[in-house]
Amino acid sequence: SENGTRCVLSSSSEFPEGFFTPQERKDGGIVIYFIIILYMFLAVSIVCDDYFLPSLEIISECLGLSQDVAGATFMAAGSSAPELVTAFLGAFVTKGDIGVSTILGSAIYNLLGISAACGLFSSVVSRLSCWPLFRDCLAYTISAAAVLAMIADNRIYWYESASLLLIYGCYILVLCFDIKINQYLMKKFSPCCACFTKAMEESAEQQPLVGWRDESGPLIRQQSRTDSGIFQDELDYSQLSTSLHGLDDISQDHPNVFTMPEADMKRILWVLSLPIITLLYLTIPDCRRQFWRNWFMVTFLISAAWISAITYVLVWMVTIAGETLGIPESVMGLTLLAAGTSVPDTVASVLVARKGNGDMAMSNIVGSNVFDMLCLGIPWFIKTAFINTSGPIEVNSSGLTYTAISLVCSVGFIFLAVHLNGWKIDKKMGTICLVLYLVFTVLSILYELGIIGNNPTRVCGN
Repeated sequence: SENGTRCVLSSSSEFPEGFFTPQERKDGGIVIYFIIILYMFLAVSIVCDDYFLPSLEIISECLGLSQDVAGATFMAAGSSAPELVTAFLGAFVTKGDIGVSTILGSAIYNLLGISAACGLFSSVVSRLSCWPLFRDCLAYTISAAAVLAMIADNRIYWYESASLLLIYGCYILVLCFDIKINQYLMKKFSPCCACFTKAMEESAEQQPLVGWRDESGPLIRQQSRTDSGIFQDELDYSQLSTSLHGLDDISQDHPNVFTMPEADMKRILWVLSLPIITLLYLTIPDCRRQFWRNWFMVTFLISAAWISAITYVLVWMVTIAGETLGIPESVMGLTLLAAGTSVPDTVASVLVARKGNGDMAMSNIVGSNVFDMLCLGIPWFIKTAFINTSGPIEVNSSGLTYTAISLVCSVGFIFLAVHLNGWKIDKKMGTICLVLYLVFTVLSILYELGIIGNNPTRVCGN
């Protein structure tokens, strides 16, 4: 630092050089980057809709998971795969703070930005349960506070990183007994939770079927939080499978991905996306089809790997485009890069919200942030406990005070906004979250630029 100004590495230093020189990009080559960015958005939506979410549905069916538990575990882990890759790169390859800055820097977008997208881009009003949102927000607050506390002294020790794994283990344990805990709390605090229970009962028949099947498929009663869970006896599990998924009524096979849509606009989009459709078809087993149905875990893992690869290219292109347009590094990190790394979470949450599965969408939003904290713990623990046991990992904790306040406030605001909106996701809720996100982003940018506070930054070498 010089004269109190903090020096940060350029985001583009974490990626390979672009295929155009800076001057060629300014002369029009940047258009190619924007085309690639749009195509990567399309690719992520295809992976999520055709492979990732259907495999998640079968996993939930086999384990007897409720919507919110599935969203907070497998869905959160799969859509947050890019953050896990980024954290490993930051710990073992670049030796920088890319993992910390990416995960903590995008936390506000994950909470407020994706919630806004779910409300604004969904035509279905989704009801929310009280307990899942409270559970996930509490777990995220605890994990975020733990991360911020351990990097306050700029050093990470093995027992500190192990504590992150322990916190996530406790979170998974709570999810395992989620139904019993929920029933106990409902009985204990029935006066304040009665309105939420009534709202859920009223909307049970109005919300669409869980799943990503054809609209013409048979309508089956939606899964409730009182008849689902991980630990069920054989009779209950049989009833759950029959009532929720109607396996006997499902058509023998799913339409081929190469079937051309009837609508003109969808046909154009289908033709443009045909290369990525073909590539995904050749590399991922389609578990919606009867032949590949038992390969759902392979579908889940390969689709998560594809999501990570596509997101990497997306963030790479966004970084170079932002640098070409002269967008300040701090502004780009809080806006374009935060949104870019969270594209899988955004797409997956919006898709399930449009199906009326509000609990799954919100649990994925908050649960992804909880998993992101684990993404930091795993590489830190491996490095301090097995590779570099001589000393702690050095990290940069500048600006932590503002980050801590922002994280806690964003969690509090999202919970308050849901409560004031009657525990439902709609366009009103989306507008509120969008306004809150813009306010937090503007304040963060002003803070990073040194206009407010005392934390000015500049790109090293400039």
